[in-house]
Amino acid sequence: MKVAVFSTKSYEKALLAKVSETSELKFTYFTHSLNAITATLGDKFEAICVFVNDDVNSQVVNMLAKQNIRHIALRCAGYNNVDIETASRNGIRVSRVPSYAPEAVAEHAVALIMTLNRKIHKAYNRIREGNFELNGLMGFNLKNKRVGVIGTGHIGKALVTIMRGFGCEVICCDPVPSPEIMDMGVTYVDLDRLLTQSDIVSLHCPLNEKTYHLINQTSISRMRDGVMLINTSRGGLVDSQAVIKGLKSGKIGYLGLDVYEMESDLFFENRSTEIIGDDVFERLATFHNVIITGHQGFFTLEAMNEIASTVVANLVTCNTPQANPENFLV
Repeated sequence: MKVAVFSTKSYEKALLAKVSETSELKFTYFTHSLNAITATLGDKFEAICVFVNDDVNSQVVNMLAKQNIRHIALRCAGYNNVDIETASRNGIRVSRVPSYAPEAVAEHAVALIMTLNRKIHKAYNRIREGNFELNGLMGFNLKNKRVGVIGTGHIGKALVTIMRGFGCEVICCDPVPSPEIMDMGVTYVDLDRLLTQSDIVSLHCPLNEKTYHLINQTSISRMRDGVMLINTSRGGLVDSQAVIKGLKSGKIGYLGLDVYEMESDLFFENRSTEIIGDDVFERLATFHNVIITGHQGFFTLEAMNEIASTVVANLVTCNTPQANPENFLV
């Protein structure tokens, strides 16, 4: 099977090549992201492999169908960037990687929490300048703080376990409560109660019509003054303009982002010699109590190996009884 891989990085080439050695897959790698302009590169391939910021909208899917693409293999868990209905109508299979070392993203969320709380970013810069003053670096103990986890899939569940290890009280919100989490003694509450009672709010839910801008001006107004907000899930969950207002008013005391709603125009590329034209992102980056990382929460060796292995397995088993139904959306 000939597979076109879009938005490819060097580290992905090595991993995909390694795990596909014994298969009959033939990968061709493109550094370009997939969109209506680059979709023509999929000609003469049987499948394409895409990442979180590739744009696989209805127009693109129809173009791929005309090129006889029969499989869209995602290298991620989220699929909000793919028009599933159009793919189904065209008879194109769509696969994803629903679970890959969920501890990787959960641990990154904790890294953001600890950095913001103990002001590691400030301390690091001070020490490099020979400034050993402690004023302005005071944090708080995590023990006995209440952490609200929105979304308790694999990643949310991993974060619950970690935060309970810190001695935190954890409350959760999810339309489908996890029996495993409830067995830990963790309470599920509605969104309003979680927002009003949590010292730290961490997002771990998918992006869809119901969750788009879940964090907005109204939901922020319900939060505790000085709340810590963490998003390592999808950028569209958060209304960036509303968050800026929350930061300016002091309602949001700490903000940790590994994702951003307009990240497709920024992330995964070296833009250090460019003028960033996104004024909203630039404003967010000016706050001293904001930490932004470039969608690296998933980026551990274990997670990357799992992603590559699952992508290859999805491609190889696509039309066989061995295909894992959990991995296929269509």
